Amino acid sequence: MQPISAAQWLAKCALGAAALLVACAMATAWFGNGLQLPSTTTRDGTLITLNRYAREPVPDVVLVGSSLAFRLKEEYFATRSLRNLALAGGSPVTGLEIVANRPSLPRIVLVEANVLSRPSETALVERYSRRGNADPLFFRPIRTAIAAYENWLHAPLTHEQAAAALSQLLKQPPSTFDNRIYLERALQQQNADDPTLAVRTNISRIKQLMPAIEQRGARLLLFEVPYSEQIDGSRSATITREIAHAEFADGHRWLQIDPARSELRWADGVHLDERSAVIVAQSIDRALAALSAAP
Repeated sequence: MQPISAAQWLAKCALGAAALLVACAMATAWFGNGLQLPSTTTRDGTLITLNRYAREPVPDVVLVGSSLAFRLKEEYFATRSLRNLALAGGSPVTGLEIVANRPSLPRIVLVEANVLSRPSETALVERYSRRGNADPLFFRPIRTAIAAYENWLHAPLTHEQAAAALSQLLKQPPSTFDNRIYLERALQQQNADDPTLAVRTNISRIKQLMPAIEQRGARLLLFEVPYSEQIDGSRSATITREIAHAEFADGHRWLQIDPARSELRWADGVHLDERSAVIVAQSIDRALAALSAAP
């Protein structure tokens, strides 16, 4: 057998690369340009959710928020056509701006009003808004193929798949985990922060986006994820709540939820544990159902 020369190896590599590009180009044509490759520099779970929102049909309900609302997983809801665009470590305004900039709007936009002290993430807004979906033509086939795999790999549970597990979870008693250490740390930070300026800035932005969204037929409502009693009375939470309710004084602007607070637990002092998140999601389901039934 004659040894293969370096030139032959190079030629084979070039042919293999060309074949890969052709295959990826066919994938682009087959799946369309809606698939987006999650960035390695941003939260993976967030981008997977935003990828789905950008390429799938517009849902009836979209929820935007911070890490508090991020815990309310889509599979916890009975409301089928619902997307949770809450950002772990992010601002509700980021998700709201993305929704407002899309060509079509959901019927209802729910805005979590607990954490309004963080700025909007411009890079995410530009990427997932109507004007921010284009990728360079050369890289688009490769990005499409990889994105298709990522979205398939991280596809959320269906309602049917999740129903049995959630039923068993709710039959369990509330957690007895001792979170005092975490709660003390959270309280120290919440009491040290004065979010007044940031909250007013973000509420001003929400009020700017509200008429633009509702003039297109959607309805924007604010809601609050339940805090523990200690965190609810902290400086940061109190300032945020007072400003938000003063600026949005109309009770009809809020989605009123009524979870059984005695059943709720916060493992780290701030964020709902899984069982509690399911209870809150079910409360939101009931409020949405009542909203739809109202004349």
